[in-house]
Amino acid sequence: MTFRPLESIDTPFLCVDPVVLERNLARRAEHARTAGLALRPHAKTHKCLEIARRQIDSGAIGLTVATIGEAEVFAHAGFDDLFIAYPLWLTDVKARRLRSIAESARLTLAVDSAAGAERLAEALGNTANSVEVLIEVDSGHHRTGVAPADAGVVARAAAEAALRVTGVFTFPGHGYAPGDRATAADGESRALAAAADELRSAGIEPVIRSGGSTPTVADADAGVLTEIRPGVYPFNDAQQIELGSCDFDDIALTAIGTVVHRRGQVAVLDTGSKILGADKAAWATGFGRIADDPQARMTALSEHHATVEFSGPAPDLGSRVRVIPNHVCNAVNLVDELVVDQADGPTTWTVAARGANT
Repeated sequence: MTFRPLESIDTPFLCVDPVVLERNLARRAEHARTAGLALRPHAKTHKCLEIARRQIDSGAIGLTVATIGEAEVFAHAGFDDLFIAYPLWLTDVKARRLRSIAESARLTLAVDSAAGAERLAEALGNTANSVEVLIEVDSGHHRTGVAPADAGVVARAAAEAALRVTGVFTFPGHGYAPGDRATAADGESRALAAAADELRSAGIEPVIRSGGSTPTVADADAGVLTEIRPGVYPFNDAQQIELGSCDFDDIALTAIGTVVHRRGQVAVLDTGSKILGADKAAWATGFGRIADDPQARMTALSEHHATVEFSGPAPDLGSRVRVIPNHVCNAVNLVDELVVDQADGPTTWTVAARGANT
């Protein structure tokens, strides 16, 4: 096969460094093994079959996904252990799709209310006993999930609806703030422990106690948790750098852009929000970071323009710049394929679950 050089690919595009990617995968898998935790990575970050296969090959027990659509993509590709970490409210169409997935994969679903459990059982019908259910617990993020003290009530309602409850899970999303990673991990541990006790009081053994995001996973309490579900770690991103959960050398995905305008230390790149995504947390220092200039700051972002203040003279017109997206999950969902910068020339990986949002 004849490969074209990376420099011949028109910008902007998302580029994967496979060496860094493999190192990130191996490091997280080894951490899980050493801690005695099952690894079930969240595939919504990469949405890519090639990366999912590498995660399984490195020791992951299965995949976490965000939607039925994502589950369908990975199940169709042969992944046979999937957790949809989202409290679904089933329509007849969604129930039919879930029943189809359950024919070929071990399927685990999320519940965070008695009404949701009853609806799930009703919609799935005879298939209800072929899926597993985890009760979602709010450990401080205050998005979805039941209070730990109420986990037993929801679990009992699910069991009475003939659902197989096998444990509890949470998302410590409040760890996405500077200085809060360890506090969020501690809150996760306390919430899961309390919820697990509530399930036992309801006569249900919480075999699975699942948590862990990329910022908090290093502090996951293996004395309470049995499973971790980090998502961003294969690539990392600018948010993870600024949270302190990775370094610039751990970035495996960048947007490759071209300088289209310059004045002094300021340059405008062609990497706008339609390649990077528009996420910018209140605490972020800009709209992304520059891989080869850690002191640079991206000060403005529009659809097709990114304004960067470099630490020295801006690169010449036509120069290529590697930009680290703030939130890599959003960036990946904007493209059809990822360019992989292999030693013998670039190839592409399809973003197979792109747009699988229902």
